[in-house]
Amino acid sequence: MQTLVFLLSYLTLVKAGSHSLMVFATYIVGQTQFPEFTVVLMLDDVQVVYYDSISWKAVHHSQSNSNDDNDGGDIFKDIYDIMKDRTFYLKEHQNCTDGLHVYQKRVGCELLDNDQPGLFLSWDAFNGQTTEAFTFSVVNRTMQIDLPWMRIKGMGQMEWLQVKGRYEHVYHPVCMKTLRKYLEKEKNTVMRKVKPRVRILKTKLPDSQGLQISCLATGFYPRHINLTLFRDGHPVDDDQITGGEILPNGDGTYQMRKSLVISAEELREGRKYNCTANYLNLDNKLDIMFDEDLEISDFGSSALFVVISVLVLMCVAVLIITALIIWRKKTCAAGLGSSTSNQSEYALALTSEQETT
Repeated sequence: MQTLVFLLSYLTLVKAGSHSLMVFATYIVGQTQFPEFTVVLMLDDVQVVYYDSISWKAVHHSQSNSNDDNDGGDIFKDIYDIMKDRTFYLKEHQNCTDGLHVYQKRVGCELLDNDQPGLFLSWDAFNGQTTEAFTFSVVNRTMQIDLPWMRIKGMGQMEWLQVKGRYEHVYHPVCMKTLRKYLEKEKNTVMRKVKPRVRILKTKLPDSQGLQISCLATGFYPRHINLTLFRDGHPVDDDQITGGEILPNGDGTYQMRKSLVISAEELREGRKYNCTANYLNLDNKLDIMFDEDLEISDFGSSALFVVISVLVLMCVAVLIITALIIWRKKTCAAGLGSSTSNQSEYALALTSEQETT
């Protein structure tokens, strides 16, 4: 669960058009139903490799990746050894008692939309508290340490250069090579573009004369979208809007919903509302207007229209049933009259024949 939380927190930082390869590793001390050590390798928002301390084997997302000679198992085992060692140190340093403790690591690199390398990122946390965070810029050849791990404090210039050299000449090149490899293999998934379907929803609020309008964009990929609600041509302030989170759909696409409550007074003022969705580029801009008439009387007239329609249908049904009954009675009467006439003619013929005889 914690792995999912800091995975989602990272995805909110990924730039539109760029791609990333991230390792999300979790080491657990204590008795749980989960493996002691798990690794998830993510290409953008797609899991490409899973690894844990039960099987000690890398499970690939697709069959094409499972044929690789170097499946990352050795690297994941090294990460396990490092995290186990650091967990022991952090427990001792923070005077942690026996019990459940969780150490997490996120490390990876990004490829910008111009096919140039972006940042190399590394982040560690122990029991939910950040212990170290590295950001290495390949272009500027600079490294920033936001919250260093305790052991790094006070290290000399030579040690600092060694750490920087490992990131620049070892970790980053390996990460970029792996990123490009998986990007080629999974391009049909992570490089596809699916436009959103945008629709307007209106809901009358219970025990109120107002209503809630919602703009829903769904079924789009990748996950980057800009959804804006406007009132009289001006963007609505964020503090008046609920929602806005990007949520996954079951088919691998995403959705976003933004809602606004409109009071009875605003409805009387006859303001104009619309929703604009910008997706990937301006060519895909979608601008949808809400119904022009949002007065409160609309609810009464709509309800009255429904009632009248139902009554008319009931009257028509009654007339049709009555006509069918009358027609059936006439049909039966006509049949009975015809039968009586035939019997009378037969009797007369029979009497005449007897008299002649």
